[in-house]
Amino acid sequence: MDDNRVIRQLIRVNLELEGFEVVTAADGAECLEIVHRVRPDVVTLDVVMPRLDGLNTAARLRADARTRDIPIAIISACTQPEAESGWSAGVDAFLAKPFEPAEMVRLVRRLMPGAVAPGDAEPVVRPAG
Repeated sequence: MDDNRVIRQLIRVNLELEGFEVVTAADGAECLEIVHRVRPDVVTLDVVMPRLDGLNTAARLRADARTRDIPIAIISACTQPEAESGWSAGVDAFLAKPFEPAEMVRLVRRLMPGAVAPGDAEPVVRPAG
């Protein structure tokens, strides 16, 4: 989820090139609707968003029994207080903008259900498609 169309496209294209199925949203309210319908393996959020920002979106996802276990990554040029609020909201990882696409792909792979910590056996990654 990102309100910037170019960033959404960058995230989508780079993940699709790695075999992931990607659904995008332009704001937090749309993200919540999509997450309840699609049930993604990982959610990425920007902090500054219209209607419902990324931190409040993360908090709502964590408060809902249907979505509380979905890994959440903040991909944003966020401040230290925003990052601390993100940890409090239940965010699993942060990636600062600007970011390298390969770094974003590694982050999503690491958050995928079944992925293992570095140093363990090869990660089990289930790209959609």
